[in-house]
Amino acid sequence: MTFSLKKLGPGLLFAGAAIGVSHLVQSTRAGADFGYGFLWALILINIIKYPFFEFGSRYAAITGKSLLDGYQSLHKGVLIFYIILSFATMFTIQTAVTIVTASLANQLFGFELSLNLWSTIITIFCAAILLIGQYKVLDRIIKVIVITLTLTTIYAVIVAFFKSSTPIDFKQVLPESTTDIAFLIAFMGWMPAPLDISIWQSLWTVEKQKEVNVTEVKNVLFDFNIGYITTIILAICFLSLGALVMFNTDEIFSSSGIVFSKQLITLYTKNLGNNFTIIIAIAAFTTMFSTTLTTLDASPRAMAKATSLLTNSKKNNFFLFWSLILVLGTLIILNFFTSEMQLLIKTATILSFLTAPFYAIVNHILIFKLELTPEQKPSKFLKILSIAGILGLLFFSLWYLRSLII
Repeated sequence: MTFSLKKLGPGLLFAGAAIGVSHLVQSTRAGADFGYGFLWALILINIIKYPFFEFGSRYAAITGKSLLDGYQSLHKGVLIFYIILSFATMFTIQTAVTIVTASLANQLFGFELSLNLWSTIITIFCAAILLIGQYKVLDRIIKVIVITLTLTTIYAVIVAFFKSSTPIDFKQVLPESTTDIAFLIAFMGWMPAPLDISIWQSLWTVEKQKEVNVTEVKNVLFDFNIGYITTIILAICFLSLGALVMFNTDEIFSSSGIVFSKQLITLYTKNLGNNFTIIIAIAAFTTMFSTTLTTLDASPRAMAKATSLLTNSKKNNFFLFWSLILVLGTLIILNFFTSEMQLLIKTATILSFLTAPFYAIVNHILIFKLELTPEQKPSKFLKILSIAGILGLLFFSLWYLRSLII
């Protein structure tokens, strides 16, 4: 199989969108609070969600269309329900990633600006990039960011491992309190990413096919798997950093965005040394910047496509319309949640997890209703894993809801 870096794209965009709050914030916090106790949850949720993300790439490669086209083909009501869910979560998700990015920008650049002002600058800057350069610019930027982040993070973990004098305990933890269960669901909600990113993945794959003729299923899935494996490796790395440096210490992460970003930079430099402060700050900032950029592209792109399908219109201004709506909504919410980053992230991640069964069920139905060739057809193992994944997502959602009642 011949494959070039030029043909890679949607898989790395997936990594760029996924490797953000779920990794920098949630995974690091899980390691700091529970050591390696939630490693089982990290691995399990990546396995459970894999088929449904994979189906986004597979469907786009086979049909040349996005999952949203498939949603409409199932029933108009499915598409409408997606629009409602997306509208309910898109502003919270964008606000959460923007706050973290702004906090890191404040640490990196050192200007005496408020978190609100940093968030506004970043949001407008990302919107300008996307409206001017669109997919091509996004595709090129993300490759550099993901490669830089991967190398830097793996190096940080290796150094932390050799510097740590505390024996590593891999005893796994099953939470019992409502607070710990809520954190676990939040942790799994965005690990490696919300399931609606499967729709983004299908849209990016269709867009990539316009630029580079990559239509073979095996090539498209190879690209996706590179991105997916990268997100898993880095999730384990960030959990390890929290476990190796902060677990069983008196230090806890703050819910304040600015304080948390200071702690995060310190977490790295404690292991690599002060000479690496600027490198780590840049790596952390670019990680969150890539997430902010990709989510600001994907949510309006998905809503624009859904609106176009729902209204049976081929107008091209829907993307601009939804981009403006998302930017304005994000800036409005930022005025109320800048001091409560932890609450905002927990709300967004739990909402993402509770809506995951919907995307899992619809993606499963959609891919298996197609008439497929042997090359296009998912393996029997993947089909079994998909069914098990749906049951797993439903179980954890009901477990969380039950914990709220008891």
